[in-house]
Amino acid sequence: TCPLLLRVFTTNNGRHHRMDEFSRGNVPSSELQIYTWMDATLKELTSLVKEVYPEARKKGTHFNFAIVFTDLKRPGYRVKEIGSTMSGRKGTDDSMTLQSQKFQIGDYLDIAITPPNRAPPPSSRMRPY
Repeated sequence: TCPLLLRVFTTNNGRHHRMDEFSRGNVPSSELQIYTWMDATLKELTSLVKEVYPEARKKGTHFNFAIVFTDLKRPGYRVKEIGSTMSGRKGTDDSMTLQSQKFQIGDYLDIAITPPNRAPPPSSRMRPY
């Protein structure tokens, strides 16, 4: 199988990017480009992000993953949260793959990084997109 270019956008405030930041050909400035495969796990992707952002290596740092994709029913993008990992701790989503979450080549990955001294925002209070 061929690798793919995964365009990853990160925040370090525990919240995902707003969907309007992806509108009209624009993307957020915090882009990482990662060559990977569809069977890449969230834990593997976490490790790659930690190589680029040393501050995210701290034990207890929380990574919340979401797929950002084009909405076929109306113009713009939609977001689908797919799972989370934590530095220094095993979790149930660690072995989840992009493919298992219906990731399509061309979609973006948005990762909300929360430092260990701040609790991640509860999912139920996340802004609906």
